[in-house]
Amino acid sequence: MTTDPASVDVPRGLKGVVVTETRLSDVRGREGFYHYRQYSAIDLAERRTFEDVWHLMLLGTLPSGEERERFAGRTLPLRRVPDALRPLLPALAASGRGGQLDNVRSAISAAGAVRGMRPLYDLDPGERLDDALFVTALMPTLLTALHRLADGLEPVEPRDDLGHAANYLYMLTGRVPSPDHARAVEQYLISTVDHGFNASTFTARVIASTGADLASCVAGALGALSGPLHGGAPSRALDTLDAIGSPDRIDAWVRERVLAGDRIMGFGHPVYRTEDPRSRMLSGIAKGFGGDLVDFAHEVERRVVDILAELKPGRELHTNVEFYAGVVMEICGIPRSMFTPTFAAARTVGWSANILEQAEDSKIIRPSARYVGDPPPQPVPADPRAG
Repeated sequence: MTTDPASVDVPRGLKGVVVTETRLSDVRGREGFYHYRQYSAIDLAERRTFEDVWHLMLLGTLPSGEERERFAGRTLPLRRVPDALRPLLPALAASGRGGQLDNVRSAISAAGAVRGMRPLYDLDPGERLDDALFVTALMPTLLTALHRLADGLEPVEPRDDLGHAANYLYMLTGRVPSPDHARAVEQYLISTVDHGFNASTFTARVIASTGADLASCVAGALGALSGPLHGGAPSRALDTLDAIGSPDRIDAWVRERVLAGDRIMGFGHPVYRTEDPRSRMLSGIAKGFGGDLVDFAHEVERRVVDILAELKPGRELHTNVEFYAGVVMEICGIPRSMFTPTFAAARTVGWSANILEQAEDSKIIRPSARYVGDPPPQPVPADPRAG
């Protein structure tokens, strides 16, 4: 006897529903801990390079010195925009108000077409990995090129002598960043490579389960990330600090928003029931820089947590990754319009790792829905044009 799939109830939004097994990452929300493969993600951010974590996610291991050199030899040439794609970028950058996260969806689709990407279903594991390395290496270059073109500036070519994070800042600003800024951004990028089955990662895996090409999977993930409830919060959290303005306005501003039922951007997380470990790490990085913005952010955090505890007792809310991510990126010279694209530059690695893993499974992801509309079948009304 089989059960009609439509009769199986699951929580709204699939919260807590296990849909597959993974070797890539996990989030343990009650503990405030998450990991990439067998390593703490925060330990990796504090002790390794972005390239090492990239290697870990796509190839399965942290590289030795020799493997690191081989990986650089494979990925550095892939940073450059293919010649056939270059003429399309100015038109994309000027195409509308959606921002470079929207524009890069078109660019990455075009990159897949220029490369001649074939469906994952038709590729062997080595060919899939080649496509994944191409997309993950190219994404930062596309994002920074589109941003500069939109500002009326020429794109900056990548430099092979700069690490991934330093090169990203260089292509974005045209200036070689200080080691402190490069390392801070690198730690942020590492901390956001992957984070369980979030909306964009799940979207990428659903598309991958159809056997589509890897660029299509990443373009779908970018679409999911563009939603303000997913990837749009870093700049909004910083906007909150601007809206408050000064320490003497914190309490009144926060109380008004909480009592009105408004969401305070940068606080709360759907998984963590304790402090977000990414926020804790980024808070420490911000403290290392110091300054008025950092002092103000910490005071806002303290008062928001206290006021939420008073007005909503029993409901623990802490800062999430977006709150201090915005502060750190602002200090390091990243424009607010590029906060979420910077997140995407890192998360493309996690998406690609999940796409490769999903491609190993031939089962298409095809859930059911329960129909709750008017009962069928109803008679079809006559066409008013007849007669």
